[in-house]
Amino acid sequence: MKAITQDRYGSAGVLKLTDIDRPTVGDDDVLVAVHAAGLDRGAVHLMTGLPYLLRLGFGLRAPKYPVRGREFAGRVEAVGKNVTRFQPGEEVFGIGEGSFAEYVCARESKLAPKPANIGFEQAAAVAISGLTALQGLRDTGKVQPGQQVLITGAGGGVGTFAVQLAKAFGAHVTGVCSTTKTDLVRSIGADDVIDYTREDFTDGKRRFDLILDFAGNRSLSQLRRALTPGGTLVLGGGEDGGRWLGGMERTLGAVMLSPLVSQQLRMLMVTERGEDLQRLRELIEAGRITPVVDRTYSLSETPEAVRCLADGRARGKLVITVRG
Repeated sequence: MKAITQDRYGSAGVLKLTDIDRPTVGDDDVLVAVHAAGLDRGAVHLMTGLPYLLRLGFGLRAPKYPVRGREFAGRVEAVGKNVTRFQPGEEVFGIGEGSFAEYVCARESKLAPKPANIGFEQAAAVAISGLTALQGLRDTGKVQPGQQVLITGAGGGVGTFAVQLAKAFGAHVTGVCSTTKTDLVRSIGADDVIDYTREDFTDGKRRFDLILDFAGNRSLSQLRRALTPGGTLVLGGGEDGGRWLGGMERTLGAVMLSPLVSQQLRMLMVTERGEDLQRLRELIEAGRITPVVDRTYSLSETPEAVRCLADGRARGKLVITVRG
């Protein structure tokens, strides 16, 4: 089968379109013929091997798993003997290692039926970014109706889900993004939009009950200035850290400081579970959220897509189309 692989860490040039064997289906696995695969920020980190801390789990000198990509949508090709929820021919979406390929294996617990009202490209954009936004708001942030919620990186893959989900939970939503994405963030339901190139939302003039920081380029002290005295900050990542920790030092600092202040400073840890994929499916089919896909690329164009994401040019999600 065709797949995007890498044999060393580096920039997008390390990604190659190659022929490899089809994955072997284990007893608890579902083999899916991939129609489309979503591109998330984690794929960039796994490609570059940065921060270095990541390599402890994914390979010190080279990636343990040579095929990139983790989220996808497609049709079930075969199932293991212990699988009961899915049958060949069903349309699904979810998470599995190596989705930039014609076939991918996934655990039954990390799949859900594809929403009936969207195509494979939009469905492929949901799993990782949607779970991150859902769990960040509901589980870590404990969002409540009527709260003032600020979302940084609102025009990105996770941010576009977070804006819509926060509105679905009844919050008053302010999205922070660059000038080129303000129209998009307004169009998906944000009550207010802040262009960070023109306005500093951390100047203390306005306070928020809940901040979800997906941009990762503001210091802890700056973000706390924008919080109410009893507000909650959820840190969903950091792109401006060093090569060793990649911003993790900011998150660790927040965890240590939180018991000493009135504000709740929390680290977002995402759990990949099928029941939350099912919840996202229900919200999509109900019209409460819609995956935002900026553009699609062919499998051979994956390096170009990765460059676009790494440069911060994507409005919403980028998707790799594997089958027409």
